[in-house]
Formats: sequence, structure tokens, C-alpha cells
Amino acid sequence: MTIRRKSRSALNPTPEDALPEAELEVLAYLHLQGEADVATIRERLNPFRPMAHASVVTLLKRLEGKDLVTKRKGERGKAFIYSATREPKATYRQVVGRLLERVFGGSRLTLVSSLFEATAPTDEELDQLKKLVDDLHGKSSQTRRS
Repeated sequence: MTIRRKSRSALNPTPEDALPEAELEVLAYLHLQGEADVATIRERLNPFRPMAHASVVTLLKRLEGKDLVTKRKGERGKAFIYSATREPKATYRQVVGRLLERVFGGSRLTLVSSLFEATAPTDEELDQLKKLVDDLHGKSSQTRRS
């Protein structure tokens, strides 16, 4: 039996930590895109999450009610332009966390190694990965000393 400790987000939850899948996907798209109208969001999510226009509007209203998105009047017609109100870190953490548990059984190493199985990393990516590993070693050492 594996005993897992609660994640930091479980101890200090943010609105992003409890989002349903559809809301999370809309928010993640806005983080990647910057801003978009309902039609664009619906079109981009359609290949993996087909939704009616009204469904996307409902999801955006829910996210707006949680202060995770904001809207402004578009330049033409009645369309609003939506954008995320917070940094994407918590959203990405939740998306990857769900993927990690569902697909990789919680194995972070398997997740990371699978990213480079189809395409080898570039020299720049390897340098960035080395820096990340070095930073993680430094944080790990500090935690053990505390």
C-alpha cells in the first residue's frame, strides 16, 4: 500500500485546484493563447472537447465567477474577449497532475522520459533540463538541511 502525502495545493487550495475538466481546458487554452472570444475557444477545443457555443459561454461565466478570467468588449459586434486573470502555473500544475495520475500512474520520471521518446531533445532543451535538474538538486539539499 502506497501512502501519499497531501500536495501543497491540497493544503492551500486555490480556485484552480478544484476545476472540472472542461473549465480547466478552457482556462489552459486562455493561458496559452492570451485572450480569445467564445467562437475561437470553441473552435480550438473542438477536436478533443466538442461543445456548443452556449456551453463555452457557461464555462467562461463560471470561470469569471471564480475570478479566473475577465472579459472586455470586442472590437466588433457583441463578442467579448476573454483572458485569464492569474499566472498559468496553478493551471498547468493541475493539468499535468491529472495527466500524471491518469496516464503515468503517478510516475514523474516516466512522464518526463516519455516527452523525449518520440523526438530527441535539442541541445538548448538539454541545457535547460540540466539547469532545472541543478536547481532541483539545490532545493532538495536545502530542504534536507532544514
